[in-house]
Amino acid sequence: MERALAEIDQLERTVIVFTTDHGCHFRTRNPEYKRSCHEASLRLPLVMAGPGLDRRLLIEELVSLIDLPPTLLAIAGIEIPTTFQGRSMLRLVDRTARDWPDEIFFQISEAELGRGIRTRRWKYSVFAPDADPRADAASESYVERYLYDLRADPHEAVNLVGRDDTRAVADELRTRLIDRMIAAGEPQPTIEPARYYA
Repeated sequence: MERALAEIDQLERTVIVFTTDHGCHFRTRNPEYKRSCHEASLRLPLVMAGPGLDRRLLIEELVSLIDLPPTLLAIAGIEIPTTFQGRSMLRLVDRTARDWPDEIFFQISEAELGRGIRTRRWKYSVFAPDADPRADAASESYVERYLYDLRADPHEAVNLVGRDDTRAVADELRTRLIDRMIAAGEPQPTIEPARYYA
């Protein structure tokens, strides 16, 4: 691709992005193959090359696909609409970001109506058991479904939801998740503690 762009004198005017819209856990987490809160579904490749982008730079911060459009607009010198929810990753590239969020917000649809957040250490996910995941865009009430300590359990083998010893963590993550849901334009939901010990 680079050779072809160089041949038409466009290499220095082109940003190349390699990513995907979802991962795939090959039905190892549920009867589905991609729609779950697990790392195999959420963690995506993202490689960018082009003018002003150092190919050797590895970004450690958590980023989301919603950060891609503002980034591309910023690279092109186009003003980022105030309605965009993502942030330009150029602040991470030039190391000027001081207020970058330490969590990502995710939504699960079709297989279930779910929401969640992932921090560097924790993954917290909820679902709406009474919702129709193919018809309902959101719900007024959710129930806790998963809580993983990604530092101690990177393969997400032990679901900590519903445990007394992780209740404080779940409560903090529930508050942060509700804030992110409201910021995404959803009505303030209720999230009930897990009905079972995982």
